[in-house]
Amino acid sequence: MVYSSALPPNKLILGIDPGTQVMGYGLIEVTGSKVKVVQYGVIHLKSYSNHAIKLKKIFDRMIQLIDEYLPDELAIESPFFGVNVQSMLKLGRAQGVAIAAALSRDIPYVEYAPKKVKQSVTGNGNASKEQVAAMLVQILKIQPDPKMFDATDALSVALCHHYQKGNNAKSGAKSWKGFLTENPDRLATK
Repeated sequence: MVYSSALPPNKLILGIDPGTQVMGYGLIEVTGSKVKVVQYGVIHLKSYSNHAIKLKKIFDRMIQLIDEYLPDELAIESPFFGVNVQSMLKLGRAQGVAIAAALSRDIPYVEYAPKKVKQSVTGNGNASKEQVAAMLVQILKIQPDPKMFDATDALSVALCHHYQKGNNAKSGAKSWKGFLTENPDRLATK
């Protein structure tokens, strides 16, 4: 009888809570069913008045995080629909720049709706930032810090992705056409 002493494979997931004033990031390592926080923090962008400079700062910091930690996948919160269209457009650009940074390093990504993230972490899709952070303190054994809600939101996106088992990861090489080619039985025909 052969026994394997190999550890279960680990996966690094980079979670992003996009923003144009403050962008949160959180990196978790998953080994089997164990989850460990590797790093989390925020990118402060308030001091930059030019939106293009903010986008460049987001891209540069994302590349720096990716090159330093070499995550396997990116999980990012999708923009929510709001009243202010200009704010939504700017938030979408910030999200797009973060995704582009990941794709430039061949890292697949998945988007999650804010309600999906909150539901998977707290059981309540309408949970507050405080409730999400409190749950992460329990699950991930991090120290509570009200100044880091954007970072804990990013950790919750990464944790949501882990709970979803990384399903639906997208990369530059994947497309609907590629999916249908790989899964012809999934195409409905008349």
